[in-house]
Amino acid sequence: MNASPFIVTVTTETFNQDVIEASYQVPVLVDFWADWCAPCRSLMPLLAKLADEYQGQFILAKVNTDEERQLAAHFGIRSLPTVQLFKDGQPVDQFLGALPEAQIRDFLDRHIGKVADSLVVSAQRALQAGDLSGAAAWIEQVRTSDPDNKWLQVIEAEFKAASGDIETAEAMLERVPPELHHDPEVVALRARLRFASLLRDAPAAETLRDRLARDPSDSDARQRLAAHLVVRGDYEGALEQLFLLMTKDRAYGDDAGRKGLLAVFDLLGGQGELVSRYRSRMMAALY
Repeated sequence: MNASPFIVTVTTETFNQDVIEASYQVPVLVDFWADWCAPCRSLMPLLAKLADEYQGQFILAKVNTDEERQLAAHFGIRSLPTVQLFKDGQPVDQFLGALPEAQIRDFLDRHIGKVADSLVVSAQRALQAGDLSGAAAWIEQVRTSDPDNKWLQVIEAEFKAASGDIETAEAMLERVPPELHHDPEVVALRARLRFASLLRDAPAAETLRDRLARDPSDSDARQRLAAHLVVRGDYEGALEQLFLLMTKDRAYGDDAGRKGLLAVFDLLGGQGELVSRYRSRMMAALY
């Protein structure tokens, strides 16, 4: 019995379920081996290590060809070890022999993607859950396994932002690879940082509301209140405040109201009913 949830021993009876059907959900790497095959015995622990490291990005299926001769004959296995990759019910690639680890990683990455990318996703999930120590551990794994990963700078900037170091996060975001400058995730992070920076030493939201009640022309209070609302996830409330800022005081903060509206649009992915409604209002007010 395999201890890893990412490794299965396959027989003729279970091949359809464990390989063919499973490959519609996740790639399945089938290792055809035999006990008498010395290269098979050296390759198997390496494949098992990679299966655990890739954390479910592929399933490793082991086929003992001495016991499952029918399977080996069906797939034309003539030398051992033979390793085939199945996707969507079909074998799409293979390699023969006990390749070095680097070559196997290259083989997997051509079809699956770099393991470091999944580590970045794990770090993002930890940050979303408020688990800073967990996120730091995932980020360290990315640095170790793929220090040139293009997403490393982005996730490190997100970590700094979540830790409250907005200034460092902004500086790091400016150094992301050029091909990511206009990526929706990077654009949204840049927008979040814009509002987070407005809350440095800012009064509480209720204090800002009181200031606006006393003086509706207090543009500083309106802009910072909008930033509070963005951080809370009240995007409609933030858009309304920024729209009022734009229409009442275009000169404030070098057109801060209009630029703030655009930043919230970026945060929301540039689409959706809320974005469409406020973009129409903004254009009507401007032109």
